[in-house]
Amino acid sequence: MSDSSPSVSETNGETDTPPLPRVLLKPRRALPFFGRHPWVFAGAISRIEGKPQPGEEVLLQTERGEFIARGLFNPNSNIRVRLYSWDAEQPLNDELWIERLTQAVALREETGLLEDFETSGCRLVFSEADQLSGLTIDRYGSWFLVQFSSLALSQKQDLVIRFLKDRFPCKGIWLRTEKGMREAEGLEISDQLLFGETPPPHFFLEENGIRYGMNMVTGQKTGFYLDQRDNRLAAARYLKNHRVLEMHCYTGAFALNAIIHGQAQSVQAFDASQGAIEQATANAELNGVGNRIRFKSGKAYAVLEQFKEQGELFDSVILDPPKMARHRSGVKQALKGYFSLNRLALDVLKPGGILVTCSCSGLVTQQDFQQMLASVAQQTGRHIQVLEQRGQPADHPVSPSCPENHYLKCFICRVA
Repeated sequence: MSDSSPSVSETNGETDTPPLPRVLLKPRRALPFFGRHPWVFAGAISRIEGKPQPGEEVLLQTERGEFIARGLFNPNSNIRVRLYSWDAEQPLNDELWIERLTQAVALREETGLLEDFETSGCRLVFSEADQLSGLTIDRYGSWFLVQFSSLALSQKQDLVIRFLKDRFPCKGIWLRTEKGMREAEGLEISDQLLFGETPPPHFFLEENGIRYGMNMVTGQKTGFYLDQRDNRLAAARYLKNHRVLEMHCYTGAFALNAIIHGQAQSVQAFDASQGAIEQATANAELNGVGNRIRFKSGKAYAVLEQFKEQGELFDSVILDPPKMARHRSGVKQALKGYFSLNRLALDVLKPGGILVTCSCSGLVTQQDFQQMLASVAQQTGRHIQVLEQRGQPADHPVSPSCPENHYLKCFICRVA
């Protein structure tokens, strides 16, 4: 007797629900998605069967109709489908989202990042690495900063708010938007209060035993760069008695770690933002080391060129520039930028000095960055020894299925 009931792959996991729209791939384009890469770009798609609406669940299939995964559709984005389940029996329902959020929180609990709750900060949810592509949540004390980089997950906003309210003693939940993301995803959202009280203009965060004043609403990203927590401490170990030069210092975290944990002699630190310089200066005073760090407004290339002309040399140089590549077409230009910056840094670095050089451009790979340093060594004739290749801390985990989320590179080098 034949079984005429609809297959699970043609429904939403229930035999009495209408079939899900199907997204079929072009020939020989399926391998990355069987490998659990979550982004299906428009160029990989052969055809769409059905009329999926923005944010609607769809089935991803090979050109022969073989099931690959379940995802959410966005006709406005070049990432046409974001994938969330490779189980044909698992629909993308509220239970799944709650389970994923719960797992993300459990990781931060296990790594001790939810201790000292009122004064600490951490990344609570990190998009693809937490199987929640398009959602990032940062926590500072009892305030939560939510960022959506996916139209589909932005439609789950109420669920996210309920989860945070049920799980934590929330004082407030604030929505932060990322530059360019509204246009890329067709998102009609803006920075706003989602629940509770607006975050205070001055929140005092404690990290590595150092206190920082910060602003979650107006500061860069969500007010602080949590991802460099471990790297700042690691770099400090090499800076004892050093005269340190830092570029792109923002609110002074590398500089403060250098003085307090590294026992550096002094730091000169620069940032293009006068507001960041004022906050960094206040943070140095807050920690009682204002007399050993000089924060000043200035653009990195111009500052380095000036020190080079003056013949000024430092024991160590720290480079932590903003993202230089937002699209694949910009990678080549970004690598030229990194080359120029690091080339200039070596011109003001003493023989045997320490270079701490970073990149937060996810499209620039670790190998790309290392090759850039090799080119700098070749052109300057100075031998570079990489002492540590570092990346992201435990609250910014990396999914090997989505190498793009391994965005942070931090190389600690000795330069002969």
